[in-house]
Amino acid sequence: MKTSRRNFIKATGLGLASGNLLHGKTPPDKEDAAQAGKRLEKAHVQRFNMSGFAAPPLEKVRIAIIGLGNRGPGHLNVMSRIEGTEVRALCDIRPERVNAAKKRLAGTAHNPEVFTGPEDWKKVCERDDVDLVMITTPWYMHAAMAVYAMEHGKHAASEVPAAGTIEECWQLVETAERTRRHCMMMANTSYMSFQLLTLNMARQGFFGEVVHADCAYNTSKMRNNFSKTTYWDMWWLKQYAARRGNIYPTHGLGPVAQIMNINRGDKFEFLVSVESNDFMMNARARELAATDEFFKPFADKTYRGNMNVTTLRTTRGCTIMLQHDATSPSPHSMFHGIYGTKGAALYDPPPPRLSKGNHAWVSAEEFKALEEKYTPKIIRRMTELAAKTKAGHGGSDLLEDWRLIDCLRNGLPLDQDVYDAAAWSAVVPLSEWSVLNRSNSVDVPDFTAGAWKTNKPNMDINLEHGGNTKVVVSEKGQPKHESS
Repeated sequence: MKTSRRNFIKATGLGLASGNLLHGKTPPDKEDAAQAGKRLEKAHVQRFNMSGFAAPPLEKVRIAIIGLGNRGPGHLNVMSRIEGTEVRALCDIRPERVNAAKKRLAGTAHNPEVFTGPEDWKKVCERDDVDLVMITTPWYMHAAMAVYAMEHGKHAASEVPAAGTIEECWQLVETAERTRRHCMMMANTSYMSFQLLTLNMARQGFFGEVVHADCAYNTSKMRNNFSKTTYWDMWWLKQYAARRGNIYPTHGLGPVAQIMNINRGDKFEFLVSVESNDFMMNARARELAATDEFFKPFADKTYRGNMNVTTLRTTRGCTIMLQHDATSPSPHSMFHGIYGTKGAALYDPPPPRLSKGNHAWVSAEEFKALEEKYTPKIIRRMTELAAKTKAGHGGSDLLEDWRLIDCLRNGLPLDQDVYDAAAWSAVVPLSEWSVLNRSNSVDVPDFTAGAWKTNKPNMDINLEHGGNTKVVVSEKGQPKHESS
């Protein structure tokens, strides 16, 4: 227990993006694995509690976006329409991506400078005219960029997951506490309608005590991962070859973690992760390599399994079942199951269902009545605008970006903080550790250093504060301001 955190990480390889764990070599001793979380948290003394932290309000939020591949253009589309924003810089290693993104801003008040050099993302973070750095690069780059942004006085908003190693999780926490800059993971599923509905219902006691949750991100990525053009440098395919465990946990985990008050009255205690063999990815790589030289380097790789199932237990004794399957040809599924002492909810596959605890789902008519009663104000405020702006993922992309800007302009705490980013992302390396240790349990570090016992929920879904930021909606080519 006297081992320092960084020495322990160095010895076990947990903190290395290319350490032994990633290549299937001898995993750390299972006794060490069981003590990992305790040893890690022992070395951390909270410098400043970022839970509930509100930075000084910004009349105008000056934004830089790093990464204009798949997610960056969507954020650009939304951010450029929100009142009180100014897109100051765009950065991507591919000039054509940056130039195309800037072209989309023609005719608007935004005229960002473009950056395309390999290390230009650092120049973006160093600028004096940027308040918020949005990071939409491949996820193994997220933590380093967020840390650098905070070190240079910027708030950081990172796509998911925010980190890939435990050391990176701690770097995010320590840097945010020291610099007092926000570090938010952009978990758009936390802003989906049914997820917000069930969060409001949980807060109002509909489910009683929530004791278990089911969640998942199961969708075939075979076409995307083996596409030569979808992901820069085939980075997702390389990650599926380099990592084990659940490497994309936050879509399912984020919403249920908020419902179960993780880091705010409860915390993840330990997890167990079980993974199947790969029955599809290597076979597909070999099939493609037979006729295309490009895929030959991928044909001899060992890929993560088809299905990963990770079970988490919380300190209060609640449980979460989390799945990730990115290969099987089953329909897209993001299970969202909430089970309490008085009621339950389940979604995906549709339709969404609610139960009052009487061993049956309520009728469609009663569901509509409950939906009307419990739908939070944030959903009512944004539904119409989401349709008009053509925001992705059912409007959740608009909602998460709008809330971030609204909070920064009003000097309010963000809906998710750095402890959420760290705890949710920590499942990536810890599930890998468990899988490589024959599914032994692994402790989850307490990134709040004990503050979870008194931290309060801070996702203001009924807009008791703020909510006054407007959105620019384009109709017939004429910009129009509408109250959001």
